[in-house]
Amino acid sequence: MTTPLRNWAGNVDFRARRLHRPGSLAELRSLVAGSDRIRVLGTGHSFNRIADTTGDLVSVAGLPPVLEVDRAAGTVTVSAALRYGDLVGELDRAGFALHNLGSLPHISVAGACATGTHGSGPTNGNLGTSVAALELVTADGDLVTLRRDADGEDFLGAVVGLGALGVVTRLTLDLVPTFEIAQYVYDDLPRDRLDTHAAEILGAGYSVSLFTDFTGPRINQVWVKRRVDAIGAGAGAGAVEPYWHGATLAAEPRHPVPGMSAVHCTEQLGVPGPWHARLPHFRLDFTPSSGEELQSEYFLPAEHLVAALAALDGIADRIAAVLQISEIRTIAADELWLSPSHRRDSVALHFTWVKETEAVMPVLAAIEERLAPYAPRPHWGKVFVTPPGQLRDRYDRYADFAKLTHRYDPTGKFRNEMLDRYFPTAG
Repeated sequence: MTTPLRNWAGNVDFRARRLHRPGSLAELRSLVAGSDRIRVLGTGHSFNRIADTTGDLVSVAGLPPVLEVDRAAGTVTVSAALRYGDLVGELDRAGFALHNLGSLPHISVAGACATGTHGSGPTNGNLGTSVAALELVTADGDLVTLRRDADGEDFLGAVVGLGALGVVTRLTLDLVPTFEIAQYVYDDLPRDRLDTHAAEILGAGYSVSLFTDFTGPRINQVWVKRRVDAIGAGAGAGAVEPYWHGATLAAEPRHPVPGMSAVHCTEQLGVPGPWHARLPHFRLDFTPSSGEELQSEYFLPAEHLVAALAALDGIADRIAAVLQISEIRTIAADELWLSPSHRRDSVALHFTWVKETEAVMPVLAAIEERLAPYAPRPHWGKVFVTPPGQLRDRYDRYADFAKLTHRYDPTGKFRNEMLDRYFPTAG
């Protein structure tokens, strides 16, 4: 590469000796078979070195696009590099939906699933839980397909696979019938109301997000995304109240970060719209920010939210000094081995930081120390400082994943510095 290649945020300079963009599956298979070290570059939305390598970096965005809906099976098969924002309209027109979406429609399907990326909702699993099958090129260039209904344990280890088993080329995703969402924002939720009614507040919609800047005894905003067919039709659906748990219904659209224009955000004020135009916070046709940020996220057992926030109160001033905004969301438990929600109904504490690494890292260390009693699992694609030993103790299938990577990649072709650090005993 003649010019530096950076991730979206610009905090990682990739060290690869070459960047490849194969135009066919045969070309990709030959490249993988002939490389000694290789990693996949997706949309670049990771904030750490999970995609980095000193060998070959490959993008699968040049492979022929795939988007095949199987109406009878209720699934869609897509090319790995396809962005969610480029998939969802086609699904909606066919009468289908995905069960959930992340905050950004700009991310690729394969990259999001491989790192445990998620949306929100106490009954909604992360994005990888919709994967029914995945196709990947393994270390010797072979093409392998793993299916949920046929490959059991290997499949559960491969979905959140961190790029360690091979180069994913296609995924098959489960679909649900299309639905509509109405999105509301409430301002200034008193913290004491969250402390006493956390489950009710976080379960008030199909997807709920809380935003706080850690500057006072309140939650800045509560984003409630309700299915239109559920409003007023069942327990917990409720009416749209102008005042709710001490918070006030916003009369104008909001952006999560104070002072930023809401033009970047999906439509609010209770206007019904298709699932894919409401579940993400941000619109595909706008870049949500300039990339001038760092991000971290920690997943805890959902029942520990109030205690975890109380633990962070003692360093709230330190957090606020380097924070743009923090988001709180829930994610349902799953069986994917390296999912941060593996076998735990979870609450995720997400932090969008200023882009000042030296100032942020000590605060991260303090946060992890405060959260340690609740066994936090960091998002694999964001910034964290958790030691390998601690992380190993927080996953039931950690050692099994190390063995699985060694079986699929015995020479370490897909490994990099980060995998070597966190899975040093793969052999």
